[in-house]
Amino acid sequence: MPVEEVAVGGVRLRLGRPADPESLLREEAFADESLLPYWAELWPSGRLLAEWVAKSPSVPGRRVLELGAGLGLPSLVAAARGAEVVANDWSAPAVRCLRANAARNGLALRVLRADWGQPEALLASAPFDLVLAADVLYERRAVRQLLALVPKLLGNRAELWLADPGRPRTLEFLAALAARGFASRCLARRREVSVLTLSARGAEPRA
Repeated sequence: MPVEEVAVGGVRLRLGRPADPESLLREEAFADESLLPYWAELWPSGRLLAEWVAKSPSVPGRRVLELGAGLGLPSLVAAARGAEVVANDWSAPAVRCLRANAARNGLALRVLRADWGQPEALLASAPFDLVLAADVLYERRAVRQLLALVPKLLGNRAELWLADPGRPRTLEFLAALAARGFASRCLARRREVSVLTLSARGAEPRA
C-alpha cells in the first residue's frame, strides 16, 4: 500500500491508502451501494473537516468520535492535537487501514468496527464531547440511523461537526434534527463543501 505525505494545518501525516480503490470492487457491491469501497478515497469533505479540526482551539482534551471514518483523516488530526479519539467504520478493510495509519504516525486512537443499525459498541463509549462526520449521508438509511444514534452519542454540551457536499438527504437530516431542538451554523465552506456544527439549543458551541 503506497504511503503519501499529507499536511493538514500544522499537522503532517504519513497516510497509507490503496493506490487503486476500484481494484477493491466486488461483484456484490453493485447490488448493494453500501459495499462500495468509498472508504479508500480521500474525499473533499474529509479534508475540509480535518482542516477545521486542525485549527480549532476546542479540540485538545475533548472526547471525540468520528462516524463513518474511512481513512480517518479528521480522527488522525484530532489525535495529533491531543484529543481522546474513537474512530468508527463498519468496513473491516477500512478499520485495518486506519489502525495501520495510526500506528504509522505514532498516534493513540481507538478504531471501532460497528454498524449504525447495531450501535451498542458505540453507545457503550458515549457520551462524547464532539462527534465528527464527513460525507456520510449519501444513503437514505443513513439518515434514519443517524437521527436515532447521534442524540444518544452527544453529551449535554456536545456538538456534531458535519462536513457535507450538499447532498439532498442532508437537508432532510438537518430539518429532522432542528425539529428535535438542534441548532446549526456553518463553520467553514469551500466550493460545494460545508462544515456545520449542530448542538442542542441552549448549549454553547465551542468550535
